[in-house]
Amino acid sequence: MIYIIIYIAFELYEVQWQKADTMQGMLFRMYHYYKRSIFVFLLMHPTFYFAASFMIFTHYNIYALLLFAIKSADIATKLILMKQIFIDKELSAEMSMMLQTPIHWILPYIGLTVYPFLIYMALFS
Repeated sequence: MIYIIIYIAFELYEVQWQKADTMQGMLFRMYHYYKRSIFVFLLMHPTFYFAASFMIFTHYNIYALLLFAIKSADIATKLILMKQIFIDKELSAEMSMMLQTPIHWILPYIGLTVYPFLIYMALFS
């Protein structure tokens, strides 16, 4: 149970520093740290490190691997989008409209329902 509580605390931290009204706003907040250094950007994602260590702790349980894979894909997607938007400045009109669409306030908190479930399953399966 302590692993779930620690993960929830880390996830809440990430949600708070990334929170914005649009996806582009979220990416802009992330890019602020990325500009300093990619290492600073990665340090701002403690759930990624938790997922990596949890995967090892559970002896590569399939649910822990899934958690790590999702977190890795999430960070990779953010890095790709930040590169397209802020560095290359090559973004299609459709993608630009999508990123400027307001997001519901609950969307950033979806990870608080999915990821703890995977941790629970990794521990008790």
